[in-house]
Amino acid sequence: MGLSGVAFGVTAAGSGLDVVQTCALSLLVFTGASQFALVGALAAGGNPLTAAAGAFFLGVRNAFYGLRLSQVLALPRRVRPFAAQWVIDETTAVTLAQPGRRSARIGFTVTGLTLYVLWNLTTLLGVLGAGALGDTDAWGLDAAGPAVFLALLAPMLRTATERAVAGLAVLLGLGLLPVLPAGVPVLLAALAAPGVLWLEGRRRGAPDRGPVGADPRGEDR
Repeated sequence: MGLSGVAFGVTAAGSGLDVVQTCALSLLVFTGASQFALVGALAAGGNPLTAAAGAFFLGVRNAFYGLRLSQVLALPRRVRPFAAQWVIDETTAVTLAQPGRRSARIGFTVTGLTLYVLWNLTTLLGVLGAGALGDTDAWGLDAAGPAVFLALLAPMLRTATERAVAGLAVLLGLGLLPVLPAGVPVLLAALAAPGVLWLEGRRRGAPDRGPVGADPRGEDR
């Protein structure tokens, strides 16, 4: 996580953001995949609104994490707005791996606090040290965020439907990358989920007609 924070700080500086803007992103957004998507699209010359939209869609997954964690943690209402800031891939993974509510709360709190502090400190370190690296594009550090995200995601793809969604999203994103403005392929790749789920629903809902010439009551005509 610390290495990813440094990579984000360097990448953000290379995309033209200053120290305050970069640190504000980590303090307020605090979800690496969305932050890398935003600065990556800006670095490629993408429209800021399109870049922000792509980052937003990547961050939507945290809302679904929150729905699940709210049941597991059952936190008091006054605490929930603050806890929501720490709902990310890593805290979700640690929390859901715990056997009971008490250990889940400890896992969520320790992981959230540790990663929030580390991510913001290393973001500051990365953006301040970016100048010493020279050409930041030559280091390829913008790939660090997506690599971490994929490493977390891959073990969660257990069903054929989940793997189909991920595969189609990759094909859409990479296939559209050369022909569309930066940030737009990410938005269109999100269509993989409803597309695959629609086809899955059609497949499951299709009636089993049986062999041609068979009677519905089981008797051959």
